[in-house]
Amino acid sequence: MKVLAITLAFFFHFISSDASAAAPSVIIVGAGISGILAAKTLHDAGVRDFLILEANHRIGGRLWKGQFSGHTVELGANWLFSDGPNPNIFVDIAKEIKLKTFYSDYENISSNTYKQEGGLYPKSLVEQTINASAAAAEFCANFSRKLSSRRGQDVDMSILAAQRLYNKVPTTPLEMVIDFYYNDYEDAEPPKYTSLKHTYPRGESEDFGESTYFVADPRGFESVVHYFSDEFLLNKNGVIRDPRLRLNKVVREIQYTKTGVTMKTEDGSVYKSKYAILSVSLGVLQSNLISFKPTLPLWKRIAVSDFSMAVYTKIFLKFPHIFWPIGPGTEFFLYAHEDRGYYPLWQHLENEIPGSNILFVTVTDVESKRIEQQSDKETVAEIMMVLKKMFGNHIPDPQDILVPRWWTHRLYRGTYANWPSRFNKKSHDQLGEPVGPIYFTGEYLSSEYLGYINGAYLEGIKTANDVIDCIKKKSCRGFKTV
Repeated sequence: MKVLAITLAFFFHFISSDASAAAPSVIIVGAGISGILAAKTLHDAGVRDFLILEANHRIGGRLWKGQFSGHTVELGANWLFSDGPNPNIFVDIAKEIKLKTFYSDYENISSNTYKQEGGLYPKSLVEQTINASAAAAEFCANFSRKLSSRRGQDVDMSILAAQRLYNKVPTTPLEMVIDFYYNDYEDAEPPKYTSLKHTYPRGESEDFGESTYFVADPRGFESVVHYFSDEFLLNKNGVIRDPRLRLNKVVREIQYTKTGVTMKTEDGSVYKSKYAILSVSLGVLQSNLISFKPTLPLWKRIAVSDFSMAVYTKIFLKFPHIFWPIGPGTEFFLYAHEDRGYYPLWQHLENEIPGSNILFVTVTDVESKRIEQQSDKETVAEIMMVLKKMFGNHIPDPQDILVPRWWTHRLYRGTYANWPSRFNKKSHDQLGEPVGPIYFTGEYLSSEYLGYINGAYLEGIKTANDVIDCIKKKSCRGFKTV
């Protein structure tokens, strides 16, 4: 017993003594999909003296499940793309771990589009508008390919500019809500901000398919992060078994030289390493949460500041009973308003969670930011006015509401990145360029799958391989910039 006590005392001293522990080769800041894949890539390559500092109480990053009225809902990423020409590793993982997913059928949305003052639009009119938007999207994709084929020319424009070229700019409430469905619903920002060349054709659907599957599993979408971390960080119950992963460690200061990095966390701990991989969100880099000493070079700060961190919000409501249509072809419905993006896209969860009586509405961009700054009571009042327009004045008030506040959350400052039309390829390369021993990773660095989990996955691996090359081959990017 005495030997066991001494052994345990030594172990717990090891995992709690930050200052006295041997400095790792690499510190990874953030345990989202990029950070975990960076760690796994290092681990598999034999670079095992790394440390992960995660600011939150859990791993997964913006793959984040929440509990709402006794059910698990996804606050962040929610869909998988499938049935395309290329396999999607996350679809394969979902099948392997038996993650519950449900096909999202948008085919009948033309029968479920509501006018601003109530009543349904004629199905034929909505179909006509959808067909026009689909044709505009096809024009955008083809014109984007032409721009991309011009060698030596980094010419771009906004999606809105391409719509003007096509002479099809949405102006009516119906046209705007359909345009929201085609663009904002994916990019989390309107076409006037979004790059044509780096958005159309959409890489995720081009490569992995246009069929989308909604994750609705009590274990959460974050299970795919656990799938990778279970091998070396967590046990089968998701409990940390490896002292190289530290939770609730908010990095507030990073000092760096050519020879290494020193990090200070909010709880007063100090960590040193030869290299650092920052897998925090772009929004965090744009905020003042982490200070750098010396200040990052001006070219880096411009690249970080000029890219776009968008906001995509799903607002969940629980009602005492169902008052909306259910059954085949009713899962999604639209609300057309003269103010673009005003509570536009709705989904009920009776297919995924029967008997839950849960609706959620998706808002983005300025509406997300506006709603985050008002009380939930005010949001309920606005939503009820919209629902009464659609379904009549005798519907019940919600019993509960959940409004994720991504924009004001200091550990995220948004949901995912969106490529602005003014931002060129050279600037995007600078966005990912290391600064001395500090490497950057995340979905915002992916040219093919910007804003998607596949982008985060691939960038985590790519960045870790850059660090491995630096450690093993002395082929180091970025040291010239210190």
